[in-house]
Formats: sequence, structure tokens, C-alpha cells
Amino acid sequence: MAGLEGKNVAFVLTDGFEDSELTSPWQAVVDAGGTPHLISPKDGEVEGKKGHTQAIDVPVADASAEDYDALVLPGGTANADKIRMDDHAVALTRAIVDAGKPVAAICHGAWILTDADAVRGRRMTSYPSLRTDLRNAGADWVDEEVVVDEWLVSSRTPADLPAFNRELVRRFSG
Repeated sequence: MAGLEGKNVAFVLTDGFEDSELTSPWQAVVDAGGTPHLISPKDGEVEGKKGHTQAIDVPVADASAEDYDALVLPGGTANADKIRMDDHAVALTRAIVDAGKPVAAICHGAWILTDADAVRGRRMTSYPSLRTDLRNAGADWVDEEVVVDEWLVSSRTPADLPAFNRELVRRFSG
């Protein structure tokens, strides 16, 4: 894949993420020529629920939407619940959305978008347990492998990663 040359892509997450929902899109961004950056409220590194560890590039309190061309929000219930409680992470997400930059959320990763008031009027999918939260926040939730609605790419589970990666690279390239 190609098409992300010169693009900086923010991955916002903390401990408890679904390992493949970080590593697979990260590799898709690299393969497409982009530069991924791991942003977290933690110091040092984050650890996935299956043990993958990765160094943090930028503390979320120091991150600016101006520095990134797109945003990826990996899932994992513990990660998604913690990250949406971080005011800096919510503010960065909101700023990226407000700037009209593309966002890709998979599984529980979409949860922070409700706190950022960013799903109203969007057609999207997620892990099924988020359906009510997303609908209550104004989204048109559907059960599909991948959904692209303007700036937003969304998918349900790790099983959807091939379609998710394909569409996030396509959307981030545009």
C-alpha cells in the first residue's frame, strides 16, 4: 500500500488496548508510507491486554492536533474506558475532528468519540456493546465490517482489521 507519504498519524491509547488493533493499523500506516505516533496519558510505554508493549512517542498533554494528519483509535475495553476519561485525550480527539481530519476507530475505540461529541449524524459501527452509547450520542449505528462516513472510518472487531486497514489508508490518503 502507498499513499500516506509525509503524513503523521496519531494513535491515541493507554494500557489495556487490543494488541492487534494497534499493531495491524500501525503496520498499515507504515506500509503506506505514513509515520505513526503513539500518544498516551501514560509515561514510557503502554501494554496491551495480550502483552504487546510499545513506547509512547508523545504525552497526550503535549500533543497538538496541528501536528497530525489523521487519528486512529484502537479498542480494548480497558483502554477505551480509561482514555475517554482523560481530558487531554478527549480534547485532542475533538480538535482533530474539528479540524476536519480523518479518524479511524475500531471496536471500543469509538467510545472516546461520544465524550468528544463527535458522532452526531455519523453512520458508523463498533463493537456491539457500544451500540446504545453511540446511538444515544446521535450516531446511526449499523452492524457492518467497515463503515466510511465522510471523515470517519469505523469497524467492529479484530476480525474486521483487513477491511479497516484498507479503508483507513484510503481515507487518510484523500
